[in-house]
Amino acid sequence: MRPGIRERIHTFLADHGLRKTMQREAIIQAAFSTTEHYTAEELLRMSRKIDRSVSRATVYRTLPLLVECGVLKEMDFGKDYKFYDPNYLEHPHHNHLICVDCSRIVEFEDQHIELLEECISKRLGFSPASKSLRIEANCDELRKQGVCKNRKAALD
Repeated sequence: MRPGIRERIHTFLADHGLRKTMQREAIIQAAFSTTEHYTAEELLRMSRKIDRSVSRATVYRTLPLLVECGVLKEMDFGKDYKFYDPNYLEHPHHNHLICVDCSRIVEFEDQHIELLEECISKRLGFSPASKSLRIEANCDELRKQGVCKNRKAALD
């Protein structure tokens, strides 16, 4: 887990009169032991590998706390469920490319995109408060070779 995250969460919980519990600790450990995006159900599976007693309800109650605390970003990629991005603190200005063939999520940053967003906002008389760029794309590997090494893993 990246330095400072656990302390920030513990301070947030204390400030809101919420307890540190074994289940919450397992969820926090699971949430920040990966750089991959995950759903609530995936976080539940990861948390139960750490502590089998973690309940679905506790995961669903803890996720909004982590988002409110500012250590986790909730992402809407146009599915029936949300994804959570554990890389938000280290890279708050990154963007996402989502493969429509295998559902792989690729993060990227580009100074030219940030400059363009700033220029467009200013030209139209606005100052950016937040941004989210999501590109949905087809996998070139699948198109060229007829198979994508990420497809099976994404569909399992």
